[in-house]
Amino acid sequence: MTTKEHPLIAAARRLGPALRARADETEQGRRVPLDLVRTMTEDGVFRMCVPRALGGGEVEPAVLLRVLEILGEADGSAGWCAMIGCTSGLLSGYLATDVATAIYGDPSTVAGGVYAPSGKALPTAGGFRVSGRWAFASGVEHCAWLMGGAVIAENGVPRLLANGAPDAPLMLFPARDVEVIDTWTVSGLRGTGSHDIAVHDVFVPAEHSVSLVRDRPRADGPLYAFPVFGLLAVGIAAVALGIARRAIGELVDLAGGKTPTGSRRVLAERPTAQVQASEAEALVRSGRAFLFEAVDAAWDAARREGAIGLAARADVRLAATSATIAAAQAVDRMYNAGGGTSIYATNPLQRCFRDVHVVTQHLMVAPATYELTGRLLLGVATDAALL
Repeated sequence: MTTKEHPLIAAARRLGPALRARADETEQGRRVPLDLVRTMTEDGVFRMCVPRALGGGEVEPAVLLRVLEILGEADGSAGWCAMIGCTSGLLSGYLATDVATAIYGDPSTVAGGVYAPSGKALPTAGGFRVSGRWAFASGVEHCAWLMGGAVIAENGVPRLLANGAPDAPLMLFPARDVEVIDTWTVSGLRGTGSHDIAVHDVFVPAEHSVSLVRDRPRADGPLYAFPVFGLLAVGIAAVALGIARRAIGELVDLAGGKTPTGSRRVLAERPTAQVQASEAEALVRSGRAFLFEAVDAAWDAARREGAIGLAARADVRLAATSATIAAAQAVDRMYNAGGGTSIYATNPLQRCFRDVHVVTQHLMVAPATYELTGRLLLGVATDAALL
């Protein structure tokens, strides 16, 4: 497929200049401005993973990757919020049709939340009483629905899955039932508004809970055969690649006009800068190529067979992690090449540096992923439930 002509990609390109122009406002306000969120919503960015039957985009992963990459290049925080919102939409494919319609049927609805099982769910008639607190709820201030993982406890003991892990489905809450706790004072991705959220003895109907480990999707399109955690990792990597592409562009613009202290030549003429630029370009393009290759192979399997094998799932996670780390390394080179200019708040290179090093901390693309994929490559038995 030629993804460059997809209307969502065109929409992301159109939005890019406004996101760039208002990056300072986004960072200082610690949230993407609501009018820009509205534009993203109207363009369908947050509904890329919602089934077409519900009015969503149900796009192929390569389109999602490209959209998030473009938005991440314009502004890392906006790209991140788009990633969280659209991947949260995958949950709509797991819900009963009437429930999915009630939650995701409104085209203005944005959902978000946290997978981490930081809550506790007590079974009760028709559902659960849920309490808990979750960190890193990105974009919480523009979400109508929020979710959090909660361990089901029976008689004071966690319910266990067949693999011995606690049964901790995602619980969906209307935003009005959720307390937002202002915690987002951080180094990078400051504009994502990723505050803590909490609920206190909230009733959640059983049909508003989904286990991404034991439940199977109800939607039958190939997108829902794609591993949820793999698609989340792909989205994270896409944002990282966009940030790195922005950093390279900023360094190129800077290098043509800056004459470093003690030098008679502009930065672009210095061999060190030339090497750093080449290394950064190679890191981004090679990481990106592997990511698209793995995503395309998994997508082909999903379309042909309705399922994606373990090796392909491992490749997606490996490629996403590798691309994210490569993007961070590329940004580091551009930041260093910029010299003292890079440290000023007025220079986008310092924002790229801070943003990309927050992206690398996400569990789905952390270096520990290499242990999981390495065990599979070496034929060592491992639990791949979260792959």
